[in-house]
Amino acid sequence: MNHYHLFPDVSPQESADYLAKKLACYTDAADLAEDLRQQNPQIVVLDVRALPLYEQGHIPGAVSFPHRTMTGETLAALDPQKLYITYCDGIGCNGSTKGALKLARAGFYVRELSGGLDFWQRDNLPVTRGLPPGRWPVADAGGECGC
Repeated sequence: MNHYHLFPDVSPQESADYLAKKLACYTDAADLAEDLRQQNPQIVVLDVRALPLYEQGHIPGAVSFPHRTMTGETLAALDPQKLYITYCDGIGCNGSTKGALKLARAGFYVRELSGGLDFWQRDNLPVTRGLPPGRWPVADAGGECGC
C-alpha cells in the first residue's frame, strides 16, 4: 500500500510556515550549547524536573524550577523579557511541555529543549551535579551534532 496518498499534500508555503513555527517553539542541544557558550544573557534554562533529579545532574547554568511548583505567584519572579528554555528527562517525559505551557500562558517567551537531558547527554555535553546551577565550562567536550 502506498501511504503517500493517505494525507493531502501541503503547499511549500504551508510547509515553511509550519516548520518555522516548530523551530520557534523548540531548540536542540547543539543550538542551546552554543548559546550557553556565548553566555547569551537573554536565555534562562529551566530544569522542570523534581529537585532530587536536578541534583543528580543538570545542564550547567540551569535553574531548578519544577513544573509542579509553577503558579502565578512563583512565575511572577521571572523576567518577562527573557527567553526560557524548559527541559526534563527526555522524549518519554512531558514535564518540559507542561512547564513551557504554563510559562507561555503566563505571557513568557519559551522554547522546549528537544530530547531533554537525555539528548543533551547523547551529544556529550557537560552536566553539573548538586544544588548550585553551575556554569558553562571553559573547555567543554564539544557536542557537535553535525547538522
